[in-house]
Amino acid sequence: MEGQNYLGIYLGKDTATVVCLGTKGQDTEIQGCFSVSAEGQDVPTQQELANLIAKRCSERGLKFSEVAVALDCAMFMQHNVHSEFSDTKQINATIRFDTEEALAMDITDVAIAFKIASSDQSGSALSVFTAHRKILSEIILSLQSNNIDPSTIEPDINCLSRYISQRRSVTEAQQMGILSGILSRNRGYFISPVLSESRGQSVLRTFLLSPIQDRTELLAREIPITAALVKTDESINRLKVFDSTGSVNCEQLKQRLGMETESLDLAAFAAIGSEALADCANPVDFAIAYGAALAHMEKPQSINFRNDFLPYMGKKLRLQKTLRFLSITVTILVLVLGAYFQLQLLQKNRYRSRLRKNYQKDYSAVMLGKNLPANPMKKLTGELERIKNVKSGQLSVTGEESITAKLTLILDAFNKCAAKTNLNIDTISITTKSISITGDTSSRQNTLDFRKALENTNLGNLQENLTSKGGRDNFNISIVPKK
Repeated sequence: MEGQNYLGIYLGKDTATVVCLGTKGQDTEIQGCFSVSAEGQDVPTQQELANLIAKRCSERGLKFSEVAVALDCAMFMQHNVHSEFSDTKQINATIRFDTEEALAMDITDVAIAFKIASSDQSGSALSVFTAHRKILSEIILSLQSNNIDPSTIEPDINCLSRYISQRRSVTEAQQMGILSGILSRNRGYFISPVLSESRGQSVLRTFLLSPIQDRTELLAREIPITAALVKTDESINRLKVFDSTGSVNCEQLKQRLGMETESLDLAAFAAIGSEALADCANPVDFAIAYGAALAHMEKPQSINFRNDFLPYMGKKLRLQKTLRFLSITVTILVLVLGAYFQLQLLQKNRYRSRLRKNYQKDYSAVMLGKNLPANPMKKLTGELERIKNVKSGQLSVTGEESITAKLTLILDAFNKCAAKTNLNIDTISITTKSISITGDTSSRQNTLDFRKALENTNLGNLQENLTSKGGRDNFNISIVPKK
């Protein structure tokens, strides 16, 4: 089974980290990862970052079918909003009204994405993420100008949570009381995912860090607050910490918080060595970009800013363009074939007309026949009555015995082929010296069959004049009796 490649991009204001994942079945493999920065520019823009991303992907030969973007937490805001509904469709229909009411501000120029934290009879607790549409528009247009069209744009905390959830061990995945704290150079994240809505409420928190802050002190202050927000069947009793600067003292945290504390190795989750991360800014950025690439394996996808702003149309547009191209191609092909066969028909008709014109004079003498009598069968009936009178003695004519014999043979020939040849007789003239028969059949072949029937009578030598008229084959057959 052939796999696909997915590109995950963790995008900040002046830096970006990219991870390309290849899939085959249920397995994933890193095809490449790197970071780019536009910090040296006077005014870094998303267009410059998009150009750098496309250039590095081209240099590394990275091919991909889908793209997902993780948005840095400095570019969006997170809010807790209550909805009166539990159904996702109803929440989608009312989320903007609920958010505007909760924030008490106009959100016309804001794109919204949300995650259902928990649901009960009173409604749902939502984690709502808002980002300015101007920022999203700049990101999408910049990437699209480099033939990179992201199908999803998600908050970075959601991508990091996906990475940790899908990469942790089976034993850890079944445990509820674990809180993960991840600190990058200037960002902090708290993640407490749950297995299902029925078992509790997940917590996703993001915050900014100052380079001069004491990170151990910060965690000691923030973790109890975060743990109080987690509503699960079990209380938080285990802490996993990753600090990109390596300045957090886990033993000190354990003593101050009274819970088991240990270090978290983000790179080990992806089974990747430190040498493979050499081109990435830090493991946290790598993990977020990796989690963004995993978005295409998660269904359904709810936390996606593009559902609310500039909905992704990539596959649909490609399908429409393909169908349009095929329809135009088929139309042109039908027109060409129609013109070709029409030309062939015109040439045959032209040739037929030329032959008719050339041979019309030569065949006109034999093709033109006499007009048919109004009632040919009446003449035949009258002849039969005359023969009957002769046989009964009512009429006596010299040579009648010979004529009667000839007529009997002719009538016998008629009976043998009349039905088969669709025979019509106009006149029969019988004398002692000759026999003349005029009439018509439905085709030339039937006329020939009738002639053969007359030959079988052995009355004499046959001479015929055949013409076609009005869809019938007319004949005038003369028989000269043998001496």
